[in-house]
This record gives sequence, structure tokens and C-alpha cells, in this order.
Amino acid sequence: MKRTTAIILTALTIALQSISCRNEQPKESKSDTVTAEPTNLSDFVAITDIVPDAILEVRYFGTYNFVGCRIDGYEQPIALLTRRAADSLRAVSDELKTMGYRIKIYDAYRPQCAVDHFMRWGKDLNDTLMKSYFYPREIKDSLFIKGYIAEHSGHSRGSTIDMTLFDMRTEKEVDMGGTFDWFGRESHPDCGGDPKTGTYIPNDIITEQQFNNRMILRNAMLRHGFKPYDCEWWHFTLKDEPYPDTYFAFPVRELYKASK
Repeated sequence: MKRTTAIILTALTIALQSISCRNEQPKESKSDTVTAEPTNLSDFVAITDIVPDAILEVRYFGTYNFVGCRIDGYEQPIALLTRRAADSLRAVSDELKTMGYRIKIYDAYRPQCAVDHFMRWGKDLNDTLMKSYFYPREIKDSLFIKGYIAEHSGHSRGSTIDMTLFDMRTEKEVDMGGTFDWFGRESHPDCGGDPKTGTYIPNDIITEQQFNNRMILRNAMLRHGFKPYDCEWWHFTLKDEPYPDTYFAFPVRELYKASK
């Protein structure tokens, strides 16, 4: 009986969260701007220049992503961040290494043209190539309503990162109970428990170990100045981001080339 009650409570929490996620997307204001690149491009760095042992799997440079093709603006398989965010990420990495983990990065800075690509894809209801892999239970025309796709992304401000943990002992990704860019309740950080207290609630969606693995990543990021996102366990933004109102458009490639 207790387990049944816990499962019901978890389901209610998830349902409520699905509504709140719609309010977490970046909001445009009169001060928001889209610009080609920062005045000083040295404000951005390649993550591997700051965290040399970070593992990269830049999903939008390849075809294994929810669109199913390389995304506009990803010209090289590298990951960029503002220098301020990268320095904080280095502190996260240093801490996690003492626990036996490396960080694995799926996405970081995302140019505005990539977000525009997502918007065009979302409006083409006939393109469901990757539905079975990333949104099998979602109707495509609901992706805008639920906030999975929006006209602007915090990634374009340069201080947001999508990442997971890599276990150095097993030489495998840590099991988080869901894949990157999965459109659904399994991706929510509070799926299966309360992330603020780290308390697991028995449920039929993710295991206690999977929930605890998410907490290891989340807590390390919080300790070093990042804030989480209510809909995605892998998504974090530097609290003190240097460009809170600016969305950049320069492509993902080596910075010396981007500056020419």
C-alpha cells in the first residue's frame, strides 16, 4: 500500500512538473539581442582547452539527435563556453574526478541558427524520422506547447551546458535512467524523487541508483555556481553568466577561425 501511494504521488508530481516546464523557457525582453559574436571573442573558449579530459559527444554535429541530421551552425565537433562558465566547469570536473568520474558533454554554446533549425523542424509535422528514439509518446505539434522547442535557447548565451557522467572504473556512461534530449517525463530531475533533498521516492520509472546518479551530477554543478533546469537532468546554466540578455549567432568551430 505504501509503495502504491508513493507511485501515485510521484505521478502527480511529474504531471505538475510538465506544466511548470512551459514556464522555464527563455523569455524575450526589450533588452534581449541577437548578435553575430561578442565584442571580445576571447570571452569564449573551447571546453577541452580548460578541461582537457572532458569527453565530447557533440550530438548536433552528427545525425544521432532528435532531428536526425547535422544541425545548422555546427561546423566542427567541438564544444564552446564562455570563459567564466568553463572555469567553473573545471572546478566541477576536478571534484568529480576525485569520485571516479569524468564529464561527458553533449552540447554547450549553441548558435541562434541552430535554434532556428529546430524551429523549422518542429513546424514540419511530416518529419518524424527520430520519433521512436527521442519522443515516442509525444505528438510533434505539442513540442512547442510543452516548451521542448522555443525561439531562443539559453545555450545561445554561451554559459549553458548539457552533460553527463562517465565512470572511469567501468569505462561507460553512468546510468541516469534516460537519454539526452528525451522529450518526456523521464528527463525531469524530480522524476522519482525530490532533487532538493536528494530523497528517492519508489516508482516504476527510474531506479534509486539512477536517481542517485543524477544527484551526483546535480550537486557537483550546484556547488560550483551552476543552476539546474526543471525539465532536463543534463542541463545546467552558470548563475553568474556574463551575457544574460544576449544570444549569439557565430558558428561552433575553432575560435581563431570564427574571428576571421
